Amino acid sequence: MISVLLVDDQRLVRAGLRMLIESTDDLAVVGEAANGVEAVRLAAELSPDLILMDLRMPGLDGVAATESIVRSGSHAKILVLTTFDDDDHLFPALAAGATGYLVKDTEPADLLAAIRRTAEGDMLFSPPLLRRLVDRAVTTRDVTESGPPQPDLTPREQEVLTLVGEGFGNQEIADRLHLGVTTVKTHIANLMEKTGRDNRVRLAVYAHRTTRPPTQ
Repeated sequence: MISVLLVDDQRLVRAGLRMLIESTDDLAVVGEAANGVEAVRLAAELSPDLILMDLRMPGLDGVAATESIVRSGSHAKILVLTTFDDDDHLFPALAAGATGYLVKDTEPADLLAAIRRTAEGDMLFSPPLLRRLVDRAVTTRDVTESGPPQPDLTPREQEVLTLVGEGFGNQEIADRLHLGVTTVKTHIANLMEKTGRDNRVRLAVYAHRTTRPPTQ
């Protein structure tokens, strides 16, 4: 059972999210917070597996709450769910320690899948945001993206890498390649080690850089 803390200043939004999440057999809402201060307190008290975090809230906003929760050493994954899809909200949230970022027009089934995948350790983004993140990184020379050049990948690892670069999650990769999810996770761990990338976004950036011609 994946325990979820809901953080949103709108009671109606929280009620809708609770109803959606509790319609499943493997997810459970363990608490609700209407602002960042409550979120920080409940994250410590309830120790949820995942926090569904709004950004614009009175008092302590979602970015500051995320930073405080991460700094406290909480094991909770923080998945932002907001109406804002601009860089001014996206990058501060990621810098604060958010694991993923979705907009509120996400389909209900996709949101449930995102909660599960984030709880398992995936980094989840709405498709337009992921493309923007990757494109921005691809066109920016960043020494943090350096790593072993052209590692020796197996054909299967190359297939997995390509799908990671296209934004697919572990289960989707497993379904497409007819593999078990555990096998996919092993391939991704091996890819991170071989390429010197320490998270999924950087691995996706690497995939794009090695399959696209360099930007002039």
